[in-house]
Amino acid sequence: MGTKSQRMIALAAFFFLGLLAIFPPGCLSDANQPFLMNKMSTHPMGSSRFGSSVVFPVQGNVYPIGYYSVNVNIGHPPKQFDLDIDTGSDLTWVQCDAPCTGCTKPRDRLYKPSNNVVYCGDPSCAAMHSLGKPHCKNPKEQCDYEVTYADQGSSIGVLVKDDFPLQFTNGSAIAPSLAFGCGYNQKYNGPHSPPSTAGVLGLGNGKANIVSQLHDKGLTRDVVGHCLSGRGGGFLFFGDDLVPSSGIVWTPISRNSAENHYSSGPAELLFGGKSTGVKGLLVVFDSGSSYTYFNSQAYQAVVNLIKKELTGKPLKDAADDKSLSICWKGKKPFKSVGDVKNFFKPIVVSFTNAKNVQLHLPPEAYLIVTKYGNVCLGILNGAEVGLGNLNIIGDISLQDKMVIYDNEKQQIGWTPANCDRLPNVDRDYNEGFSQPSAANYGFSAAIYAS
Repeated sequence: MGTKSQRMIALAAFFFLGLLAIFPPGCLSDANQPFLMNKMSTHPMGSSRFGSSVVFPVQGNVYPIGYYSVNVNIGHPPKQFDLDIDTGSDLTWVQCDAPCTGCTKPRDRLYKPSNNVVYCGDPSCAAMHSLGKPHCKNPKEQCDYEVTYADQGSSIGVLVKDDFPLQFTNGSAIAPSLAFGCGYNQKYNGPHSPPSTAGVLGLGNGKANIVSQLHDKGLTRDVVGHCLSGRGGGFLFFGDDLVPSSGIVWTPISRNSAENHYSSGPAELLFGGKSTGVKGLLVVFDSGSSYTYFNSQAYQAVVNLIKKELTGKPLKDAADDKSLSICWKGKKPFKSVGDVKNFFKPIVVSFTNAKNVQLHLPPEAYLIVTKYGNVCLGILNGAEVGLGNLNIIGDISLQDKMVIYDNEKQQIGWTPANCDRLPNVDRDYNEGFSQPSAANYGFSAAIYAS
């Protein structure tokens, strides 16, 4: 919500507001019901359950755009929506013509619901609520939602179901019916303008996310991964076809949080290979945050150590650059982090729940160069934005790594990777699939199945 350069983890709270979010009578029809070309009683992927993956090209960057997004087709006939990639929340929603308040897209780019509202008795409604029970007096009421993010932006709407045409890595083209939010009341707070995307692709660690729904239908493994390029772009994938068989560092997902976050810990913070004395950190991996946020203790330790390290170096405070909280300028403008990285030391998040599990953050993973040619610290103080003791690993620190969220094995993994090239499964992973990855969203062969 808001420009993602200042958007943090979605501390999502779902409230089902039956009396506050009623669609206008007569706005629904049969025109948008899932179209079945072939209603199958068995899993449409054939005899092998969980046999394939879906790959999406990614657009965007940390700076200056402030977010990464993918294009997703929804409906029959399909309509394309650009969605923010957010592993910090698990509700997917799109701006909705019902009508819409606070929508940023023109009306012809909004999603039009058509007699496809999800009702409170549907399991999809229960999956959205953290306790598994929707707040509805009557199971025949529509399933309303409200999601609020850490920057106090929000979306209010109703849960709907529609077709998501997808091209799988084994060549199958299928359009399963999936539940998502139709957001007709959006609010954007903070100093930045609203995002240009049509909504949010929620991929958090919960049953409401799109990948969990695909898994429940037997279409793919409950695994999400992304590879975000530091030069912009990258790719996102559902399923485990692209997960390397070796070379990945894994840490277990903590289950001590009521929210559906990809969290792990405890972790210790190292700077320049030495301990900072900061330990016991709870770390959340969140592609919905452009920058990394440390709690007050960890943030202050890093800032003090960096400033000490810069003593005597040809860098001065750039207080007039408001791009981020702390910026420095050189004798002449910098063109890239490569021009200045030798003045900074690497940071390491060392997870103490497993041996040799470390997330390495070289200067490229915590610095940006602004349009003014200054270098700024992409680690921010989480206490200043209400994150309390949480520590958020955002996009800036996830770049040029393949990051995997395995919801089946409840673990998070990462490995250095070239994120500039959309992978070809046959070429790169030698799995013998008949077609390359799903960069082509064709519909002529799609099977529409509920």
